[in-house]
Amino acid sequence: MSGELKTRIGNLPREEWTDEARHVFAYWGEPDAWENGSKTNMSMVLANHPPLANAYHTFGRHLLLASTIAVRPRELIVLRAAWHQKCLYEWHYHVGYGLTAGLTMQEIEAIRDGWQSPVWDGQDEDRAVLRAVDELIETSRMSDEAYDALAAHFNKQQLMDFVFTVGNYVMLGWAVATFGVPVEEGVDPIGFDLKRRSGGALESTNRPFEKG
Repeated sequence: MSGELKTRIGNLPREEWTDEARHVFAYWGEPDAWENGSKTNMSMVLANHPPLANAYHTFGRHLLLASTIAVRPRELIVLRAAWHQKCLYEWHYHVGYGLTAGLTMQEIEAIRDGWQSPVWDGQDEDRAVLRAVDELIETSRMSDEAYDALAAHFNKQQLMDFVFTVGNYVMLGWAVATFGVPVEEGVDPIGFDLKRRSGGALESTNRPFEKG
């Protein structure tokens, strides 16, 4: 998944915008999305298949708004998954979301090094989260040691949300890479080196449906 993405399924063309597609655009409450489409490429690509998009959004709403996992560990999960898959689309946005969730730049840098980085010394929960993400992605399962380390901090429902959250972002990375979903035009992307293409400063950001 290196180099430029080849677009295979692009944003839904305007002449194909049905009410069902517009519902996909507007699902997250983005202003003017029903009339003018979403500003996010992922939503515009999903609109090619509204029944799938609606099912996926229902799942995504739980992970984003009803998950039993706190925001900080969720951002650790997403950033580590994006790093594994070299999914620039998710990495770019979740660096800003991670900063909003309280991660420091040193911690985001250490996400690239994984759970054994000395940055996580004394931060047992963060280390357990990153280790569990690695094992699920690398081996499709979690060892007893990794599971027990995570269970020391997460209850039964959180453990269930954890596994499904990792799976969601792996699946999303597959979609981005396979369909060829680029970072939106006009966006100044954040690379895996944690530098913007323009050289500008990094800053915390909110999701489109969240107020600053």
